[in-house]
Amino acid sequence: MASSADIARKRFELENNIKEVNAADDIFHYNAEEQKEVQSARPWTKDPNFFKKVRISAVALVKMVTHARSGGNIEVMGVMQGKVMGDTMVIMDAFALPVEGTETRVNAQAQGYEYMVEYMTKIKEVGRLENAIGWYHSHPGYGCWLSGIDVSTQMLNQKYQEPFVAVVIDPNRTISAGKVEIGAFRTYPEDYKPSDGGRSEYQSIPLDKIEDFGVHANQYYPLDVSFFKSTLDNKLLELLWNKYWVNTLSSTRLITNREYRSLQIKDLAEKIEQSESAINARLRGDKPKGDDEPTLKLARDSTQISMEATHGLISQVLKDILFNSRV
Repeated sequence: MASSADIARKRFELENNIKEVNAADDIFHYNAEEQKEVQSARPWTKDPNFFKKVRISAVALVKMVTHARSGGNIEVMGVMQGKVMGDTMVIMDAFALPVEGTETRVNAQAQGYEYMVEYMTKIKEVGRLENAIGWYHSHPGYGCWLSGIDVSTQMLNQKYQEPFVAVVIDPNRTISAGKVEIGAFRTYPEDYKPSDGGRSEYQSIPLDKIEDFGVHANQYYPLDVSFFKSTLDNKLLELLWNKYWVNTLSSTRLITNREYRSLQIKDLAEKIEQSESAINARLRGDKPKGDDEPTLKLARDSTQISMEATHGLISQVLKDILFNSRV
């Protein structure tokens, strides 16, 4: 009979749609000459939207999520290794950087870069040949997008370390939803003006972050994210998952995310107040009539909060039945 950890891992793989790939597939083999050819051709310089997809190995995913959760409400940062396959950036592995962040920003200083260079040198000695292909960091509780500082960091990386991608993980929303909240992005060149439209699907942004989100929203674009694994990854995944599962099992969404939930409700109340003032102004004729988009966004935000709270309650009831019931 499968253990609770095994069942939880299978559920995690299903919810995040992690596809199993044959171990002999090209995705698991690194061809140095092929990557050199890609570097020489540099097709991304001719088309700012050249890269369309990001494929992340399950091993790298669990590492990044575990690291993001360990930071709590503080942003953490790491580097990803991988390669390019056509218009797809493939992330094979990831490692954390010894970088101290704050609740609003994270940036690698000299110590972080020194660590990265040393790590990349040492890991190649044990057969991990892929180069650094991107960086990841966490946005605890405020969604997956790039702030002004993130945009500047990514632009700098794309200028000197191409090909490079930025990945953002929200550990708080991951705990609440049960599914990894993740986004992958690339910035446009400074002199490039993207066409209107083509933005990512709606996501709830806290009121105090909306301005930062809106100002920089047209300076980058999202890539389609998918996950994969092979049968050979199972043992390593099992070891990584045990650590992740123990942390998950020993915590309750309703308690772990208590502060996040309170902030969500406070933010929703402020948005309702703002929307109510705008509606009253329109009724008085002080403002021209607008669309119902803000009201629809409020409905989506409130639905999301209630659904996440319900999932947390269901999860706690199931844990109680599994581990505390007396036969």
